[in-house]
Amino acid sequence: METLPKEQLLNSLEHLVDGHLQQAIRHFQNMTAHDLLQPASNGGWSIAQCLDHLNSYGHYYLPKIQQGIAKNVHLSPKDTFKSSWLGAYFIKMMDPETGKKKYKAFKGHIPAPDLDAYAVVAEFIQQQENLLIYLKEARSVDLNSIRIPISIARFITLKLGDVFQFIIAHDERHIRQAMRNVSTQTSVKF
Repeated sequence: METLPKEQLLNSLEHLVDGHLQQAIRHFQNMTAHDLLQPASNGGWSIAQCLDHLNSYGHYYLPKIQQGIAKNVHLSPKDTFKSSWLGAYFIKMMDPETGKKKYKAFKGHIPAPDLDAYAVVAEFIQQQENLLIYLKEARSVDLNSIRIPISIARFITLKLGDVFQFIIAHDERHIRQAMRNVSTQTSVKF
């Protein structure tokens, strides 16, 4: 686990979130409800279900991130960040480049098959915009000292820097899944 310059880490995370936001606006926002709700050809989640799953994590983590930042703005921030071993493990597990294993969604994070597709997309876009705001606000806090309880076992806490990386890797994983559905639907229509 290497120590990273905080500015470099936050810049790379902002770049990823901005990419997720642009994909949602460019692709998902302009699709029909039917296409957003169409199950994957392999029987997997629809695009709306992928985004709803991500929204469920946003419901939990975004308020916790906001509270953590608000409570700690008075502390002097460090210019570097170093992941904890547990944080690094979770990030590596979730990152689509390093974590190739499939995982079952935890209770409370399993999307329903019948969703308001447009509301799901709109909420995802809003959550990504909020995440960008929190990444900017995080420049004035210590990513090492703010601890956020994880959603599946609230007695376990991760550093704010690890939580940002985990959430964004998780977003990337499921946006890629959703984009595979877009590719499949496009090839079927032509």
